[in-house]
Amino acid sequence: MASRKGSHQSRGNGDKYSVLLPTYNERENLPLIVWLLVKYFGESGYNYEIIVIDDGSPDGTLEVAEQLQKIYGEDKILLRPRAKKLGLGTAYIHGIKHATGNYVFIMDADLSHHVSGSPREGGYDLVSGTRYRGDGGVYGWDLRRKLISRGANYVTQVLLRPGASDLTGSFRLYKKEVLESLVERCVSKGYVFQMEMIVRARQGNYTVGEVPISFVDRVYGESKLGGNEIVSFLKGLLTLFATT
Repeated sequence: MASRKGSHQSRGNGDKYSVLLPTYNERENLPLIVWLLVKYFGESGYNYEIIVIDDGSPDGTLEVAEQLQKIYGEDKILLRPRAKKLGLGTAYIHGIKHATGNYVFIMDADLSHHVSGSPREGGYDLVSGTRYRGDGGVYGWDLRRKLISRGANYVTQVLLRPGASDLTGSFRLYKKEVLESLVERCVSKGYVFQMEMIVRARQGNYTVGEVPISFVDRVYGESKLGGNEIVSFLKGLLTLFATT
C-alpha cells in the first residue's frame, strides 16, 4: 500500500486496489483485518475493494462478513463465497474473477500481515513481502513451524532457483493483468500455489520486487498448515522441478 505522503497523488491517478481475503474459520479475525484495511485505505486516499472468499466456514465467518458488508457498504466489501474448502490457489483464482481494481493484493485474513507494512508497486509487475531478507522476520512461531518454513524455502531455492527469498509467503501485490496471466499458467491448488506464482513470473520475464515484512503468528483460531498440506507442497515442488 502507499504511504500517506503520496495520498494526494493517488486520489487522482485512477488506481484501484482489490484485496483478496480467502477465509476459513476466521470469524474472530475478519472484523479486525477488515477494519484495519478500511482505515488504512481511507487515510491513504486510494480507491479499494475487499473481496472475501469464504470456503464454507462452519464457524459462521460468512455471517460475520455479511454484517461487515452492511457496515462498510457493498461497494467496499464484496462477498464471493464457495460451498466448501477447495484450496488456497483456487480461492485466489475465484476472487480475481470479481476484482475490478488494476492492482490486486493477496494476504492472509488471520492478522499475520501488518496492513501498514504492505508491499508497494515500485514499478514492478509483482511485489512480494519477504520474511527472510533485510529486517524481515517471523514472530510467535514455534521451532517446528520455523523449520518447516525455512526448510521449504531452502529446498525450493536449490531445486528451482527462483531468484526470490520467500516463496511460501502470501503477502503480495500484483498488477492485475500480470496476476491474470500467471493464474492461467498455474496448475497448483494448495499452498504450493504461492511458490508456483513466483516461478511462473520469472519464466514470463515479469519483474519481481521484494519488501521485508514482519510476520506475526495468528492470535485467534488455528493454523491451516497440517500434514496433508506439507505432503501436497512436496508433491507440487517435485512437479514444478520436473516441468519448469
